Amino acid sequence: MAEERLEQALFEIRRVIAGQDAMLERVLVCLLAQGHLLIEGVPGLAKTLTIKTTAAVLGGSFARIQFTPDLVPADLVGTRVYRPDTGTFDTELGPVFCNFLLADEINRAPAKVQSALLEVMQERQVTIAHASHPVPDPFLVLATQNPIESEGTYPLPEAQVDRFMLKILIGYPEHDEELTIVQRQLSAAPELREVLTLEELRALQRKVFDVYVDPALISYTVSLAAATRAPSDYVSYGASPRGPISVTQAARALALIRGRDYVTADDVRALAKDAFRHRLVLSYQALAEGVTPDAILDGVLTEVPVPDVQLARPAAV
Repeated sequence: MAEERLEQALFEIRRVIAGQDAMLERVLVCLLAQGHLLIEGVPGLAKTLTIKTTAAVLGGSFARIQFTPDLVPADLVGTRVYRPDTGTFDTELGPVFCNFLLADEINRAPAKVQSALLEVMQERQVTIAHASHPVPDPFLVLATQNPIESEGTYPLPEAQVDRFMLKILIGYPEHDEELTIVQRQLSAAPELREVLTLEELRALQRKVFDVYVDPALISYTVSLAAATRAPSDYVSYGASPRGPISVTQAARALALIRGRDYVTADDVRALAKDAFRHRLVLSYQALAEGVTPDAILDGVLTEVPVPDVQLARPAAV
């Protein structure tokens, strides 16, 4: 069963990563829904280790790009290199050609570098000198950013941040979780085993499309997005249409992880803030008063009525 295979993968990842269950679940959600994930958290919360461990458990190729102000787009996607001995140009592909790409501290590079990821995140290909080069399948971009430093950082362009399916905020671990983390550092890291092959992962991605979403729930996600666009003193621009698309697709993946072939309203509500928080453009008044996207979305989730969807299977005749 899909649920058992995913549980095995999560168990293997948790041999290295203590706590952060929500982050691990969202990583798998984005993998299954073929989206990308933006993680915001202070340093030292295992953001880098999580994606590296996931790549090892799933048997995919892994690359890490440390974003710095002196990067240029060719450092990410590749470039054409002149060969004097043959008098020809060869294409050197960049580190984005992998299954799992970690864009570490993505907001430390200028906008032209961040924008180099736009095509590969949306189209799963890179165009170099009029030739298109597809990236491996599956392909996941996991980007991190540090919320406590602003010096030397560049805000992500709206077109860039909108291409992330989910944005999650992670905080410090609980006492017992941190105790486990420290204790694990006293011994060698465990030998990870490959639990899922890339072919099995692709099969699970296809299975996500078989998960049923009731039309009332689709309408509910659209109503949530529309509510963020209502005239407000705190929101200049609401969620784009990618918002409800992301919620719906992510909810299908979450249902599959939880062993169901149908989506519930709880799945949608669990992921709504993750899918919408980075798609809201707050007004200057909101920034001045310290109003956060999550506070606005809490109000939206309270105001928009939850549909009563009956998903019980009919009794066998």
